[in-house]
Amino acid sequence: MERMEESVVDAEYESMQNFISDSPWAHQPVLDQIARDAAGLIGGTGDVFLNVDESAFSKKGRSSVGVSRQWNGRQGKVDNCQVGVFAALGSHDKAVLVDARLYLPDEWVNDKKRCRKAGVPDKHIRRRSKVDLALEMIAHARENGIDHQWVGADAFYGNDSRFRRELEMMGELYMVDVHKDMIIYPEKPSFAVPPPASSRGRKPTRPKAEPAGVRVDEWVRMQPESAFKTVTVRSCPGGPLTAPILHRMVWLRDDESLNIRQVHLIVRVDGSSDAKYKFSISNAPEGTSMERLAFIQSQRYWIERAIQDAKSYTGMAEYQVRGWTAWHHHMTMVMLAQLFMLETRIKNAEAYELLSPADVKELLNYFLPKRKISEEEVFRQMEKRHYKRKKVHINLLKRNLPK
Repeated sequence: MERMEESVVDAEYESMQNFISDSPWAHQPVLDQIARDAAGLIGGTGDVFLNVDESAFSKKGRSSVGVSRQWNGRQGKVDNCQVGVFAALGSHDKAVLVDARLYLPDEWVNDKKRCRKAGVPDKHIRRRSKVDLALEMIAHARENGIDHQWVGADAFYGNDSRFRRELEMMGELYMVDVHKDMIIYPEKPSFAVPPPASSRGRKPTRPKAEPAGVRVDEWVRMQPESAFKTVTVRSCPGGPLTAPILHRMVWLRDDESLNIRQVHLIVRVDGSSDAKYKFSISNAPEGTSMERLAFIQSQRYWIERAIQDAKSYTGMAEYQVRGWTAWHHHMTMVMLAQLFMLETRIKNAEAYELLSPADVKELLNYFLPKRKISEEEVFRQMEKRHYKRKKVHINLLKRNLPK
């Protein structure tokens, strides 16, 4: 914000800091309006998705709300970071983030004093998993009247049977990725307690499936090459993107219960990754075509792209605020800026078919009015920066003085 003050006409650092950190405006109604505006821009195509995903933000120290040593997908390792769970609304290549929840690890939830110091409202000081946060956003989108045809998520959420079960109870069609070690039943199993193998030892008490389940990656390796069919999964600037797809109806078992559900299994050959295969399951109606399922599976790419664009072009990760209110205010402004970029692209699509968020940012950098920088202004800004640095140094000295 200090750099913004130096560039933007009539900007004041204190006002901007107050707007983000302390001003009492509620972020959720703004996010709800962003979602409704986004739905108005891209709705009506029959291909509108609501995707959920998480993203991490590397942080130092212990004061930033929700910061902890936890998995940072961006770094590919456990790191000191904050994690947010996000929802994106989109259709084909047009997607925008429309909701966010900050994840609080157990070490925060168990320390109410620490939470309150960071401004976390009491109603949010409770244990909620990332799956809980994702389900909250999906339910909230339904309450907000946001029409969408399916919900998408990566394997972290897809492997959670409760997540899938809750979506079905909401009446949601889902397409979720799953891990390669998920157990599937190619044939409908029956469950029975097996007879004892001998007269010695304990008798079996737990029902077993017949036929037995198999890891999805092992089952796929047993399939002939002819089981895969090359189909178009989505459109790209360079032409249609095609991939070999395997489709089969299979059964899943809910955790350790005996409840089984029949779902679509969609396996895509993924030449762009070392994993080789991308595994997904869906509760779409049984007659849904392979081509439609392959298309729906491919659309999860766009929430990853939306998060990447937000970090690259609307400053999603470029914040130094620490409190609960400030984090949500910042993310709301990021999504508002992303909505503006989407609206600009749609309005100018006829004249500039390939207009991108990067283009919009470059145009704004050129056309928005900037503070005129005179010799006096250069020295004024430098002296102000020096004054702030001196205050920091004085505070550090006071902190280190012996008591």
